Amino acid sequence: MNTSSLETADDARHLLGRFLRARREAMPVSAAGISALSARRRTPGLRREEVAQLAAISAAWYTWLEQGREMSLSASALARLAEVLRLSAAERGYLFELARRRDPAPPAAVDDNAAVPALRAAVQAMPMPAYLLDRTWRLRAWNASAAELFAPWLASGEPCLLRYVFFDPSARSFIRYWDERAGRLVAEFRADSALYPNDAALACLIAELQRDSTAFADFWSRHSVLAREGGQRAFDHPKQGFVLRNQITLVPSCSPDHKLVLLLPAGDGFSAEHQQP
Repeated sequence: MNTSSLETADDARHLLGRFLRARREAMPVSAAGISALSARRRTPGLRREEVAQLAAISAAWYTWLEQGREMSLSASALARLAEVLRLSAAERGYLFELARRRDPAPPAAVDDNAAVPALRAAVQAMPMPAYLLDRTWRLRAWNASAAELFAPWLASGEPCLLRYVFFDPSARSFIRYWDERAGRLVAEFRADSALYPNDAALACLIAELQRDSTAFADFWSRHSVLAREGGQRAFDHPKQGFVLRNQITLVPSCSPDHKLVLLLPAGDGFSAEHQQP
C-alpha cells in the first residue's frame, strides 16, 4: 500500500469517528429510551457507554472507533450503531461507505410511484429523446421525441425493455447489431440485479426470460457484468431509416432504482472510444 492509500484510509477512519460523535451528541436521550439520571448531565446527547450498551458492543471498542483508531469493523456492529443512532438512509450509506463495508440490510423498499411525477416532468423537459426505466427495466415515462425514435418498441405494447428485446421479433430488425446490444443489456441487467438480491419481481423476470428466450439464457449463463454506460446506439427505423444516437444513462439521486436514458445527436461529446460498430 502506498503513502496516499494509507493517508486516505486514515482520513476515512477519522471522518468516521467524527461523524459518529456528531450523531451521538445530537441524539436526544429520551429518543434512545434512556432516563436522564442527573439534571446536570454534562454530555450532550448520549454517552459513549450508552451507545455501546444499546448497540451490544464494548465501550472500549466504540471509544476507539470514535478516536479513529485502526481496527476491524464488522458490518453487523455498524448496522447496530446505525439503528441506535437512528441514522437516515443517507447517513447510513455514508457510515458504511466510510467504513468500507457493505450494509447487511437489504435496500430499503422504494415506492415506485413516489418520485415518478417529478421524473416524468424531467423527461418531458428534455429536448432530445428521453425515457425512464424502473428497477425491472419497465418503461415508466417517455417524451414525444422518444415516442418517434422508439416507435417499434412502443407499438409492441411491451413496457419492459428486456422483454421487448428478447421476445418481440421487431427488436431484431429495429436494433442494429442486435447480438452485441442484447449481450450488453444482459450484462448490465446482471449488475443491476445484484443490488436487489431478494427482489421477487426481478427474480420472476429473470426466470421468465431464461425459460422463454434461449438467447437470454445463453447470455445470462456467461455471467458477464457491465455498468450501464453510454455510447453510440444504432437503429434501423421503419420511417427514418438508419439512425445513430449517443446514449447517456443517469441515475436520479431521488430515486436510485430508476434510470433516466437520454439519446443525444451523434457526435455530441463522444470520442471514438465510445463508438461501437
